[in-house]
Amino acid sequence: MPETTDMYRRTLMQVAVGAPLLLAAAAVAHKAEARPAAAGPAARNTFVKHGYEEHSVNLGEVTMNYVTAGSASKPALLLIPGQTESWWAYEKAIGLLAPDFQVFCVDLRGQGRTTWTPGRYTYDNMGGDLVRFISLVIQRPTITSGCSSGGVLSCWLSAFAMPGQIRASHYEDPPLFASEFNPLYGQSIRQAAGPLFEGLSRYLGDQWSVGDWAGLVAARARQLGSFARGAGKSTEPPQNLKEYDPEWARAFYEGTVGQSCPHQHMLAQVKVPVLVTHHFRSIDHATGHLIGAISDFQMAKVRELIAATGQPLEYVDLPTAAHTMHEADPVLFAKVLGGWAKGLKA
Repeated sequence: MPETTDMYRRTLMQVAVGAPLLLAAAAVAHKAEARPAAAGPAARNTFVKHGYEEHSVNLGEVTMNYVTAGSASKPALLLIPGQTESWWAYEKAIGLLAPDFQVFCVDLRGQGRTTWTPGRYTYDNMGGDLVRFISLVIQRPTITSGCSSGGVLSCWLSAFAMPGQIRASHYEDPPLFASEFNPLYGQSIRQAAGPLFEGLSRYLGDQWSVGDWAGLVAARARQLGSFARGAGKSTEPPQNLKEYDPEWARAFYEGTVGQSCPHQHMLAQVKVPVLVTHHFRSIDHATGHLIGAISDFQMAKVRELIAATGQPLEYVDLPTAAHTMHEADPVLFAKVLGGWAKGLKA
C-alpha cells in the first residue's frame, strides 16, 4: 500500500507539471521574487548549461532550440518533451539512444529557449513547428517519440505530417482524450490534470505576469492534502518552470490547445506504425476523476481507432512506470523504444 500511495502522489504531480515541481509542492515557500510581466526566460537570465551543445533554427513564427547527438548514418529519432519540460529532461536518455540513432530533441514553443508565442499555443501550431523542423533540420524520414502532451504531438505527426516525413511514432503515456475539454471518451481535462494546470495559470500568470510562487506552493499543499506530506520544500520554482510560459497551462485548462484537433479525428488518420506505452494510472473512486495521463477505457479506444487504420500497433503496459519515464527511468525508456524501433521495416 505505501508503494501505491507514493506512486499516486508522484503521478498526480508529474502529469501536470513534471517531477521537479513535486519536490516543491508540499510546503509553503518563502516569499517568491516578483516576476516582470511578459518577461521570457532569456530576459530573466534563468538558463543553465547542460551536457549537449544547443542549436537554433528559424521556423518562421518561432526560433526553435534543439540538441542533437549520434551519427547521421543511424536512423533519425525526434524526441518531443511534454508540458513544462525543456529538452534536457531527456539528457540521460539521449546518451543511451545516441549509439543507435541520430537523436534530435527540441524545446517546443513556450518552453526552454524556443520563442514564446502568447495566444498561439495549440496542437496544430506546435505540430506545424515540428513539420518544419523535420523538413529543415532532419531532412529525412524520422521516428518520433513524445511524452504527455509531446505524446499527443507525436500522434499528430503520425496523422498529419507531410508524406514521407515520419517512419513511425511512439506515444509515451499520452493524454489522448484526457487532455481535451470535451472528449468523446472518458474523463476531460477538468476531471484529470486540469485543476493543477489552473493553479499554474492562476498563480504564475501568462508569461509569468503574476509570479506568485509562494501562493502556488501553498495552494498545492492544500490541494494534495496528505499526499503532499514529506515532499520537501523550495523557495523558488524548479528550473523547468523557469523556462516555461504558464499560458500553456491556461490553454489546456480552457481547452483552446486542442480546439481544432479532436483526438478521435487525429487517431483515425494515423499513417505509420505506432508504439504506445501506458504508465501508472488510477481512478479516484470518490470523484471518478483520473489520476494519471489516460485511463484504461480511453486507451482501449485509442487502440481501437489506430487498429482501424490498418497500421501496426504495439501496446506496452507499464503500470508502475512514472509518467515521465524517459527522465525517471531512462534505461527502461531506451530499452522499450530502441527494441521496438529495431523491429521497424527500413
